[in-house]
Amino acid sequence: MLRFADFSDLPAEPNAFVGRESDLDELVHLMRVSRAVTLCGAGGIGKTRLALRLAARVGPDHPGGVWLIELADLEKGELRGYIAAALGIAGDLAESIAGRRALLVLDNCEPVIGECAELCRDLLGACPGLTVLATSREPLRVPGETVWRVPPLSVDRPVDGPVDGRVDRPVDGRVDGRGDGRVDGSAGGEESEAVRLFVARATAARPDFELTDESRPLVTELCQALDGLPLAIELAAAMVRVLSVRQLVERLDDRFRLLAGGARTAPARHRTLRAAVDWSYRLLSPQERLLLRRTAAFRSSWTLDLAEAVCSGPGLPEEDVLLRLCDLVDKSLVALDGEIAGQARYRLLETVRDYALEQLAESGEETELRRRHLTALAAMASGFKEAIAPGARTSWPVIERYVNLFDALKVEVGSACDWSIAIGLPETALGMLTDLRYLLVGSGRMLDMAERMDRLLALDVPQMSPALRGQATILRGELALAAGDLELATWCTRAGLDLCRSADDAYGEAVGTIVLAQLTGKPDTLARALELARRSGDLILESLAQGTRAQLGLHHGRLREAQRGFEEVLAINEGLDNHVGRSYAHIGLAQVARRSGDLSSAKRHYESGLSLLRHVDVRQQIVSCLAGLGKVALDQGDLVEARARFTEALVLSRDAGLRAGIARRLEEWAVLVSAEGDHRRAVLLAAASVALRSRQPDARTEDVLRPARTGLGEALVGMLWSEGAGMTAEQAVACALDGALPERSMEPVVPVSQDSRLTAREREIAELIARGLSNRAIADELVISPATAARHVANILSKLGFSTRTQIAAWVIESR
Repeated sequence: MLRFADFSDLPAEPNAFVGRESDLDELVHLMRVSRAVTLCGAGGIGKTRLALRLAARVGPDHPGGVWLIELADLEKGELRGYIAAALGIAGDLAESIAGRRALLVLDNCEPVIGECAELCRDLLGACPGLTVLATSREPLRVPGETVWRVPPLSVDRPVDGPVDGRVDRPVDGRVDGRGDGRVDGSAGGEESEAVRLFVARATAARPDFELTDESRPLVTELCQALDGLPLAIELAAAMVRVLSVRQLVERLDDRFRLLAGGARTAPARHRTLRAAVDWSYRLLSPQERLLLRRTAAFRSSWTLDLAEAVCSGPGLPEEDVLLRLCDLVDKSLVALDGEIAGQARYRLLETVRDYALEQLAESGEETELRRRHLTALAAMASGFKEAIAPGARTSWPVIERYVNLFDALKVEVGSACDWSIAIGLPETALGMLTDLRYLLVGSGRMLDMAERMDRLLALDVPQMSPALRGQATILRGELALAAGDLELATWCTRAGLDLCRSADDAYGEAVGTIVLAQLTGKPDTLARALELARRSGDLILESLAQGTRAQLGLHHGRLREAQRGFEEVLAINEGLDNHVGRSYAHIGLAQVARRSGDLSSAKRHYESGLSLLRHVDVRQQIVSCLAGLGKVALDQGDLVEARARFTEALVLSRDAGLRAGIARRLEEWAVLVSAEGDHRRAVLLAAASVALRSRQPDARTEDVLRPARTGLGEALVGMLWSEGAGMTAEQAVACALDGALPERSMEPVVPVSQDSRLTAREREIAELIARGLSNRAIADELVISPATAARHVANILSKLGFSTRTQIAAWVIESR
């Protein structure tokens, strides 16, 4: 006879329940407003444990009884009889439960998912007091069901307050839960949920285990590599009885063999990591298995279009890919990872991908899948090139989607290049990269392609067309220029130009000549670049040539020429509706205005440039706008605004790994903290900036050092300079943002002042420049040739790090 009052057959918890405090609070609320809640997630994500803790929390709300029904080993056709036996019911289930307030916990519904759906529909319709809590890799799809996607444990350390980007779940209808990108922590404790779980289980396996400052980053790395998957973390933690945490991290490449020591009393599917994934894989249909193993061709993420292009084939027609992808998402084997460029993005957890890679290797399809992966990405790149071709007049929203799409798929682009290198066939990969040249060079996010391009270009492929090799070599030069390696940039550009000319490749010659003009600054090269760009009819090339002309004018202090050039760039790109080009022009016009002392116009142009980039991550230009606004604020004496803008610029540069950008931002920070009166930190940051760029101190450095020498004394400045020059980029960024100071150095190095860097003759000429004399007047004054005077002026500009005679004059006056 069925007993209802105060009855619960929930088992006692075998060990401490760790984390998920906020999840439990949310689920308790859901259980009070929904009669059918399904916890969905991948195998090992902790659905059962969470369900048991949740059932215990809401048990008092169900005086008619709480039952746990384990369905993992059930065969089809046995469900109703099995549940009736578990509840001690001889008659009809619905009649026996009737109107009593009871909770039915159905655990692991996957083997009999269809029967579970039918049973829940019938019971919920006939028993108004019944609530069903189910765990499954896929939703039951019954009326009134709330699907709650169980997220992996958070891996990042908890933060105070709300976290940007967190997706809130509604309390009614279907819920497409958070992905594993959560950064919200849990109440109580200083560590993330994943780290707390690892420590708890590791301590149980080895009582003397402790989390130290040395082991903490290793444990975090381990938990990240395991996707925050509780089962994997528990299996890893159990291994500390025989291995160190460092050894665990080093051996994760073979995670299935490493994590094979689960408890003997655990269900068979939870004793090893492989068993957990095996169990899910065996429940898939043949087409679902095909798609799962083929998605392993993607290293990071993919879109539906890519899945259809790469994964369709024998056994899986293209029209079936979407249906099977939906099935894998429902079964929690493929994660829906937000959107990119208006398209849903999908990915595999690393553990699932490792398993799928094994299946792909055994299938014999891997070579064909890799080829299709490269071909699909190359076709997308070709689409981008066509969209910006002369006469295409593609609208900005379309270009914007391409920019964002390839930014999100840069790991896939790199993976495709790696495969091309491995098989020794570089042509398709190099064609893809040259089609993406504006994105590679302009975004600041794909500069890591330089090393891959070196390896692709090093492959001996006699049949490769000179035009392709030439364009690719010029692109390599552009990447070197962006990284500050002028010698390599010049060599690559000249070599690429020779190849393009030999192949009569007009486009490649135009691109190479523009880059060479940027590198040399020679008027004849610039004139040739402008001529070739206009002759090509390609307005983007003409914009680049005009931009080069404007930048060179700005560099040499020819402000009217620079302004005209940037106005031409702006006009061209307004006609093209190219927001990136328009932003570049506004940045240039802002620099001209600031040099001219028109701070209000400079601010307006920087703000205009920034607003145009709101929806694309063109990191270098965004940083330029932010840093420019910071400099304007500093000029205006608004130190609070300057600090806010410099902070944004430095964080973006750091996150993008832009080493040269970090160095420039540190120089700006040095000026800022000097203005704030913090001369110690100003010297540290100035030294770090100079060291990171492998340069000598220039006049801007002296502007920071001069007040520091006055306030701190030469000896202390020398000590601080030595300490700052020895900082890593990470330490210097921490010094700027957080005030973190390096350890003391015992060997002070006194930076050379600018006065002593100039020869006596150069100091004399600098004084004459400050008096307003031209080169010819200086030559007459000193009885030297005008050419000699011009050479001295050029040396002074180089030594002081200036670009205009006005800057030299201002420096001389300030130094008196």
